[in-house]
Amino acid sequence: MQGLAAGFAQAALATRARADNASVAYGQSTIPEGIRSRFVENVNGLRVHMLEAGFDDPNRPCVLLLHGFPELAYSWRKVMLPLAGAGYHVVVPDQRGYGRTTGWDGNYDADLAPYSQLNIVRDALALLSAIGVRSVVAVIGHDMGSPAAAWCALTRPDVFRSVVMMSAPFGGAPAFGPRPVAAAPDLNKELAALPRPRKYYQRYYQSREADANMRDCPQGLHDFFRAYYYYKSADWKGNQPFPLAGRTATEMAKMPTYYVMDLDKGMCETVAPMMPSRAQIDACKWFTDAEVDVYASEYGRTGFQGALHGYRRGADPRNNAELLTFSGRTIDVPSCFIAGKSDWGVYQTAGALDSMRTRACTKMVGVHLVEGAGHWVQQEQPEEVSRLLIEFLKRQS
Repeated sequence: MQGLAAGFAQAALATRARADNASVAYGQSTIPEGIRSRFVENVNGLRVHMLEAGFDDPNRPCVLLLHGFPELAYSWRKVMLPLAGAGYHVVVPDQRGYGRTTGWDGNYDADLAPYSQLNIVRDALALLSAIGVRSVVAVIGHDMGSPAAAWCALTRPDVFRSVVMMSAPFGGAPAFGPRPVAAAPDLNKELAALPRPRKYYQRYYQSREADANMRDCPQGLHDFFRAYYYYKSADWKGNQPFPLAGRTATEMAKMPTYYVMDLDKGMCETVAPMMPSRAQIDACKWFTDAEVDVYASEYGRTGFQGALHGYRRGADPRNNAELLTFSGRTIDVPSCFIAGKSDWGVYQTAGALDSMRTRACTKMVGVHLVEGAGHWVQQEQPEEVSRLLIEFLKRQS
């Protein structure tokens, strides 16, 4: 009984320690000690909030982690301490448009130039410069952070000495080519014309109504995030992805409705029926209610529009013209790809995975599809992701 009491006492102390992490700006009860928040001024026009681990030794090699949508620096909380324990200084910003980082315009009619892919690279460069880091041993990106990491490595291999892309394969820099004789089919029209009319989620995220639809959802932001994360995780057993034959409406309609939505529904209405049961929620150890609350609270405060600008830049011809500057250029630093085995993000762009392996990256050393993980791979299976990341990093040292 004495040993049992001691065990309970240690558990209580650990719980209090987690609850008392006053060093972070959010998630105080769920971000472990050893991780701190830091605000960095004058970063390419931003005041950047970042999470940081392994900051005790200024001579440690640095790794930069870039999150996706709808995420935060918080999304990396489970792999930061393992990376720090392996000897790295871990830097994780809330990206432009997200979280506690400020200095961005969250209005729908904002100028999209600051959200261009190359300006996101400049954000990363400016942050590293501001904290006195000249280069990183790796830049690691998940979801929308994956192309950001890829473009960092492609454009500035002197600073970003290796790259890990997660969940979203990088198909390569755009290519110049002859003007097509006939206009390409309009995918959005083809999706809308299906017997079950559909629309691509990125088109929806570019719309004026997307922010309010999610921010003001009737079920509340906590239940919105719970259902959204469940639907895209390995916990939803309908996620059994496979390669698509092409980028056609009939092929893309094979994906779940979080990627190819019903035409008459917003994301709020799309995920509401996917809300897991109370028993399923209680059994979900990788995403507790306290963790869901962090996302709900932060997006309730900022809204989604600043983050959604990252989708809108894809329709901005200025962004695409900038990227053509690097036509024909490849990622020539060591690279790796990690995703959940149950993640449709691997296949949503037909051919991108093969293009990344055979054309876009010349030194790809591994493609890993993690069992028991869907889209939120570093949150669903943090131990395996940490192992893969540390193995990759040690190979580069």
